[in-house]
Amino acid sequence: MNGWWVESVWNGPNGPVALTSWVLWVIVSIVLHELGHGFAAIRCGDRSPLESGHMTLNPVVHIPPMSLMAFALFGFCWGLMPVNPYRFRGQHDEAIVAGAGPAVNLALFVLCIILAVVWSAVGAFAGPNLHDNLFTFFRTGAVINCLGVVFNLIPIPPLDGHRIVGDFVPRFRRFWESEHGAQIGLFAFMAIFFFGAERIWDMVYWITDSVLGPALGLVGQQLV
Repeated sequence: MNGWWVESVWNGPNGPVALTSWVLWVIVSIVLHELGHGFAAIRCGDRSPLESGHMTLNPVVHIPPMSLMAFALFGFCWGLMPVNPYRFRGQHDEAIVAGAGPAVNLALFVLCIILAVVWSAVGAFAGPNLHDNLFTFFRTGAVINCLGVVFNLIPIPPLDGHRIVGDFVPRFRRFWESEHGAQIGLFAFMAIFFFGAERIWDMVYWITDSVLGPALGLVGQQLV
């Protein structure tokens, strides 16, 4: 997307519906992503999510002010879920807790694909406007949650991927926890943010449409 993301989405296909869908799905996906971390942490013996009051659907609890500012400027944001790895009981509980967030996004991605396909097959009776609007809503949900999987699994801090890999590869963890590794991690994250964002978005849209297109073909529909 070029220019301010709000303008880009608004001026795109079915702009007002796409923008509304984008805002709703970003907020819902982040809240459920963080709750995924929280539920996994509780199952692994850490009650920090409960003690801190983060086991709630209230997005204000999960999305800090700086994140909301980033959302206004760039169209995406992040959430926070306090956990304490020292309370975990199992050997690889940190990987389980870290992976629970992207797993929620993956489940939402699959759900949105299914709903988009089902709606395409049975929603024509509702008229072209409602049909297109709901399809846009489901496809946008698939895109946002595909991003939640792809981006969060990049193995650099502070993303979930570095905790997952680090839990199985101690040397990898020690590198990122060192002063030198922390500096490299910050540089790598900023480089991805400023120089790799467009490629990540291209990959996300490609993955989404590569799954959605053939799925629509199974019910005799085409991706427009």
